[in-house]
Amino acid sequence: MTLRRLGIDVGGTKTLGVVVEYGTNGPTVVDEGFMPTDGNADPVAALARFARSFPSVASVGVGFAGLVQRDGVVNQTTHLPGTRGVAMRAELESALGLPVAIDNDATCAAVAEWRMGAGRGCSDVLAVTLGTGIGGGAIVDGKLARGHHGLAAEFGHLVVQRDGEQCKCGRRGCWEMYASGDALSRVSRGLGLDDVLAAAASGNAAAVQHVDDFARWVALGLANLTNAYDPECIVLGGGLGSRANLLPPVERHFRGSDRSHAGRPLPRLATAVLGHRAGAIGAALLNDDR
Repeated sequence: MTLRRLGIDVGGTKTLGVVVEYGTNGPTVVDEGFMPTDGNADPVAALARFARSFPSVASVGVGFAGLVQRDGVVNQTTHLPGTRGVAMRAELESALGLPVAIDNDATCAAVAEWRMGAGRGCSDVLAVTLGTGIGGGAIVDGKLARGHHGLAAEFGHLVVQRDGEQCKCGRRGCWEMYASGDALSRVSRGLGLDDVLAAAASGNAAAVQHVDDFARWVALGLANLTNAYDPECIVLGGGLGSRANLLPPVERHFRGSDRSHAGRPLPRLATAVLGHRAGAIGAALLNDDR
């Protein structure tokens, strides 16, 4: 019987499920479906009911926006406040009678891009998701790096500016205050991401400068991550990072303006290719490590 794994990505307004099937050419997506995300519903019951709508799967993985501990307890999540402190992995396994894996959604996306996307074939991959904030995941020596508590790769809260902008985490100067979608919108005086990127692409001088300054901040963080991890490949994803016209200025600053890498090869920079399904695909693949 062909192995099929279900991955679920819990979003702000809708929850996506995909079924990954393992064949001779590796895993491929063979089915998908949606349900509305209801923050007031019993999260275990809702997710279990959704999972049962996909027949003949051997395991279930779930990605949440927020902090998920290594033991499958949800420490903090954005879209389902009722899950805080819930032993989600254990409760879903009990409800479904299947192996269940739980992780942060950006970590799931990193696994997907490593196994099936822009980082495929590499043993050391960093995935950086640039959206409203910054998330990510790290693959080190061919294994997902989770950290002692399962909370590794919170890249957005690396401090890049001492006593800088106040972050919602309580500290000042976090990278996501300068290199996230919210940051770009703030410095471009409220223009939406599509507006400022489109204006820059059309040659508007002010927009070009905003995007260039933003790319410099992105490159600074990537340089720090390169020093820490020495990756073979860095994949930029998320609603902003996957924009193709952002990669050239980031690449220019990353390779040209920072001299801390003298004498060492720099990683390849790539744009994520799996789009909105990356988190769900990666969630399905989490069970390969169990």
